[in-house]
Amino acid sequence: MARLSVRFMVGLALVSFALISLSVHHGYAQTQKPATGTATQKMGSMPMSGASKMTDAQKIVSAMSAAPSTISKNATIMDFPATPDGKPRQLRAGTNGWVCFPNSPTEYKDASVSDPMCLDKQWQGWADAWMAKKQPSLTGTGIAYMLKGDKGASNTDPFATGPTPANQWVVSPPHIMVLYQDAKLLDAFPTDPKSGGPWVMFKGTPYAHLMVPVSPTMAASMSPAK
Repeated sequence: MARLSVRFMVGLALVSFALISLSVHHGYAQTQKPATGTATQKMGSMPMSGASKMTDAQKIVSAMSAAPSTISKNATIMDFPATPDGKPRQLRAGTNGWVCFPNSPTEYKDASVSDPMCLDKQWQGWADAWMAKKQPSLTGTGIAYMLKGDKGASNTDPFATGPTPANQWVVSPPHIMVLYQDAKLLDAFPTDPKSGGPWVMFKGTPYAHLMVPVSPTMAASMSPAK
């Protein structure tokens, strides 16, 4: 999941990631402690010592692995802030409007799991709104890639920072995340991460989106509350 968005960003600093866990999820993906008035999933202020263990070249390779090479090779590559109050650092300029982030910092995450993310312009706007806890304004369909999967996120609470008995904490396999301008289109899909196909994350919230697994051998798994 969305490990989750996460955050999601561009401007070139609308996102401090999840990236996130978008971790969005998206995913969109909790990589930092809660902060008043800010999103707490994949993006925002956080300690960055874990991310700094990779060289810039390694971070670029990591970020590019999030999406098909036809997209990531021309995407802008952003790093996480070096300090909690810093801004994302550009590692490489891009030309196609996409933004990719490398594997997220590991202070609060499983260091063995990679969760790089690539976001199109719709998802970048979604992440900006999510960070501000505002209603996203979509002008079309949005696509984000997490082809390495994520480190875990709530399937129901966009701002959860860890598993609880009620928030359906899910660790997602490699996946694509889809935003629909018309949220009613999501009604055609289940919300069960273990349904064997696409499912809706954050159903009933302004941040609802479709999670589309792309691995033929890996399924989403639910993590117990701690």
